[in-house]
Parts: sequence; structure tokens; C-alpha cells
Amino acid sequence: MSKTREVLLVGEGNFSFSAALSESDGVGVTATCFQSETQMCRQEGAVLNIQRLRDRGSVVLFEVDCTSLKEHGTIKHHLFDCIIFNFPHCGRKSGVKKNRSLLEKFFQSAVAVLKDSGEVHVTLCNGQGGTPCDRPMREWHNSWQVVAMAAEAGLILSEIHPFDCETYQGYRCTGYRSQDKGFHVEGALTHIFTRSLPHTIPEKLKMEKTVGKETVCFELPAELSNYMNRHFLGQQSHHPVKTVQEQLLRELKSIWPVCTMNEDFSELASCLPETLEACDSTLTHSDVYWIKPTDTFIFNQSENESMDDQQSFTGSYALRPSLLLHVQEITQNEDFSPGTLHAVSGLVFQRVPISPSRSPVFHQLLLVGMFPAESHPVQCFQDCLESLLASYGISFEEAQTGVEQQVWMNSKMLSKFGRIAYLPSFSSALDEDLQLITVSINLDHLATLIFGISDWRLLWSFDPRFLKHFELNPLGSFSPFSLYPPSYLHDISFWMEPESYDELDFHALVRELSCGAVKDVALVDRFRHPHMGHASLCYRLTYQSPDWALSHSQALGLQNQLRRLLPLRLQVTLR
Repeated sequence: MSKTREVLLVGEGNFSFSAALSESDGVGVTATCFQSETQMCRQEGAVLNIQRLRDRGSVVLFEVDCTSLKEHGTIKHHLFDCIIFNFPHCGRKSGVKKNRSLLEKFFQSAVAVLKDSGEVHVTLCNGQGGTPCDRPMREWHNSWQVVAMAAEAGLILSEIHPFDCETYQGYRCTGYRSQDKGFHVEGALTHIFTRSLPHTIPEKLKMEKTVGKETVCFELPAELSNYMNRHFLGQQSHHPVKTVQEQLLRELKSIWPVCTMNEDFSELASCLPETLEACDSTLTHSDVYWIKPTDTFIFNQSENESMDDQQSFTGSYALRPSLLLHVQEITQNEDFSPGTLHAVSGLVFQRVPISPSRSPVFHQLLLVGMFPAESHPVQCFQDCLESLLASYGISFEEAQTGVEQQVWMNSKMLSKFGRIAYLPSFSSALDEDLQLITVSINLDHLATLIFGISDWRLLWSFDPRFLKHFELNPLGSFSPFSLYPPSYLHDISFWMEPESYDELDFHALVRELSCGAVKDVALVDRFRHPHMGHASLCYRLTYQSPDWALSHSQALGLQNQLRRLLPLRLQVTLR
């Protein structure tokens, strides 16, 4: 315990733990039990422990219900740094459901008297908690599901460690089946919970972007709101995505000259589908977030030029799906020179299914350079990146499409997250003796591999503990601040018309309504009516949040909201 911590203990058996804790320096102890003082004094050693507590100036309270702390006359006026409940139990031979209910009510009661930065410590016997730290781990339905019960109160499991009773001098466990008898504490675990950020629904964003001579106003697709204006690559940022970019460019600079371009390329592009496919052959029309402007303004419009004349050159608008759209702008820049790598990075947007491996928005690094053909630049870049990244489980796969030579970067979680390519169409327009080489890398995925971040959604967490980790230890592996988050499975089935149904629209709606709380979506059944023509789909949604406390009741509420809005938004019929 650090100094000046106010600690509340509930459900004490004989006050031996409280008495030992009170002898620590700088700890103010309020020790409570459910029994009356008369009943408690019958417990072996209780009278002596109570006297030890009072001699240290600690507060001792009797007949305290840990499920209604805010209603207690003394406790309700205080906020505590730490609330401890050792070996909770409903008494006698109660089952797991009753003890789960006790935990849930205790957590909801505790947060009412807990400081914002406070902790709740719950020690359970081996196997009761239901986490992988239990040895052996019980089946989920047969455990107390402590993490899920804490989530009902907005708490996440931040630490877990063995309970060492020998640390507390004079401690003796008691209360086995509501008797003055001890019980086995070997393998017991102390679970430390902290507050998570509240679940918030992002506001719809109205955006304004400049494209050429136009200023375009539009509403951002609702599922992308939490990804905008985060500035992860900003000058003052400690974000791991920026760290990965800096480290990679530093290594490349030891081999080639690298020029970081400061041009502010717009995240909104004016282009046609065939333009996108020419820049990146892997893109399809459905991969792109096409944007319908709410308003468009023209710069430098002459008095004799009508708006209709100006609009005649305006193509379709899209959130850029790749930085490869900017290759031509980069090569036409006055600072572009052969033999130098020109680096650009920024957000790109792609409509993708919900999955643990792919995000709809990520930071991409694009490197563009002209190199002599005889130097075999594609192979040189492959060798360089392979030597830098192979230890992180990244493999390289060569592919040839016509005269276009390319090498894909793959990981076990995500294939083709990076590409080295020779673009002959651009090269011939610039210099026939030189090859234009591009290297494009998904920096977000690379960061998860290098820092051991298990869930890409953590990169976008608003919880300050995520970035604080990298401020203190910029190059160290990531240690999650939310351990073993609970997951909940919900199915949804509906009839749809195959000719008009777009599966990515379903994924977008799920992502929007769940605010990113759905980790995975799997199609588990499909049936087409032999006579009617329409088809039935059944999807299984895995609700799990890596950074905020997602409770069973919240997941159920999100699922019910999806069932309510799905027929209205996608014109389907629920089954």
C-alpha cells in the first residue's frame, strides 16, 4: 500500500486481516463486518484484533451490509482509495448463482464510495473467479464469473496475483460455511479492479475537406466517428503507431536517403472507380467509402463562370482507401528526386467486415522512390524489410501481375498488410532507365505485432492508461490494463433479398450501433427459399471490449437495439 491510502474492508471474519493491514504505515483502515458486535466477539481472536485496530486509530463498524454501503450512516460520507473483500460468500452451502449475485451487488455498492482512481480488491479461492489464472480453470458456467460481475458496475480487472496470507502477521481465515472454521486458501487469487471509462455513443461528425479548388462539406459515416481527429502521428504524440513509423524510417535512412514530405494530402479524394483500381489493383468499388457531399464551395470562381460549369469537372468523392492515390502528386512535387525515398503517412479508410484482424481505418506509410533497374530495387527493399521484421512473424510473398512486380507482406493474423511494388506505368512516364518503387505498410497492424497488442481496437482507446504505458516505456511490450474481458455471443437471423443486400452494410451498422464493442461477426447459416427467391442469413456476434467494462446487460441492450433498427435501416425481415 502506498502512503495516505484510505482503505475500507468489508465482510471481515475475525478482523485479523484488518488488524495486520492497520500496522502498515500511511494506511487509514475502516474495518467492517456483517455480524453484530456480540456475534463477532464470539469468534476466536476477534476481541484482540478489534483492540489492535482501535489502538491504531482505525474505525471498526458492525452490521455493515456490503451490498448497500452508500446507505450506511458513517461510510456514506467518505470516499476510499481501496475497498477490500476477502473470500466473499453468501454463507452456508450456497451455490455459484447466489455468490455471483453477491459479487454483482457488492461491486455496484462499492463504486458509490470509491474514489475515481480507486481500486477494489476481491480475493477468491482457487477456481472461483473463472479466469485463466485459476489452476485448474473451471468451466465458465460453474465459476463466479468475477470479471463479468464487476463489469456490471463499470469495473475492469487490471491486476491479478496470488494471495499470500503470510504477508499479514496474525492473519487467520475463518467463516467456512458460516462457522468459526478455516478453509483452504492455497492457490487463492486477489483480483484488483479499477474503473473503466464509461460507454459513450460517438456524435455524428460534419466534415469539411479541401479537394483541389473545392471545399466539400459532408457527414462522416457514423461508424468512423471515433477514428477522426486523433492525431496519433502528431509532433507531441507518444502513440505506438508513431513510434513504429519513426523506428522504421530511422532504419531505412541508414541505407537510402529519406525525405519526409510535409504536404497535407486531403483524406477526401475526388476520383472515379477506375482511377482507384489503377492506383491499387486490390481495391474494389465496394471497399470504398463513397461520400455524398452536403455542400460544395468553389475557390476563385469568376463572375462569368456558373456553378454548373465548375461542377462539370467534379468526379465522385471518396474517403481515400490508400495513399497510393497520391503517387502522381508525389512524383510531380518539385522536391522529388531519383535515389531518394519520399515518405508520406496518414489515415486511410476501407469498408471491411468486422473481424479481430482488420480495421476500417488505419495509418498507412507510403514510400515512393525512383531507382536504377539494374539495382533490382524490389528485391533490395524486400531484403531490407525482411531483416528488420522477420522476427515479428512477418513473411514476404512474391507476385507478378503482367509487367507489374510486387511483394506482399503477410502475418498470421492479416495477409497483404504491406506491399512492395514496381509501377511500370508511372516509370515510363518519368524515366525509362529508372523504376518507380512504392512501399505501402499498414502501420497499425505492424504496431500490434511489434508491441504485442492483442486487439487492434486498443490502438484507438480513449483510456489514458494505454498511452501512459508508452510514455513510460516507449519500446517495451504492451501490458493490458483490462485483463480477461468477458465476451458474450448473440445470434441474429433475418430474411433478405439477395439482389439488393450488401453484407458490408450489415457490418457497418453493427459497428455503428455497438460503438466498436463487437469483436467478430461470423455467418453461421444461410438458406435460400427454393420458390420465393429471398434468403435467410444467421450471423453470430461476439461482443467483447478490450478497454471498457462491457457487461452482460449492456451487450444485451446493444443486441436489442440492433434488432430494432436493422429492419428499418437495411429493409430486411427479422426471423
